[in-house]
Amino acid sequence: QVQLVESGGGLVQPGGSLRLSCAASGSIFSINAMGWYRQAPGKQRELVAAITSGGTTNYADSVKRRFTISRDNAKNTVYLQMNSLKPEDTAVYYCWSSSSWYSDEYDYWGQGTQVTVSS
Repeated sequence: QVQLVESGGGLVQPGGSLRLSCAASGSIFSINAMGWYRQAPGKQRELVAAITSGGTTNYADSVKRRFTISRDNAKNTVYLQMNSLKPEDTAVYYCWSSSSWYSDEYDYWGQGTQVTVSS
């Protein structure tokens, strides 16, 4: 089992920045990828960014060049640096980890943290 604890959400003005953190505990040896999803009201949950155990990163087109995912292995923590935030980035952001390349049976989720981008 993997436990994920998120922090860093909040209210920010358009053009501002936030950094989300996600600390993993439990069976961290099994994790092969971590990342962030987000879900806005009335919309489906979507992948924002992911990083594999090998260091490969992937980003949604809507956040590419603005968001950066990184990790600190010593702290078992991943970060999402969000710059140039837009109102459409407003959503609940969920940390995610996967211990299988082929099945979501081994996906784990954080509790979610609200990000609101508004003047």
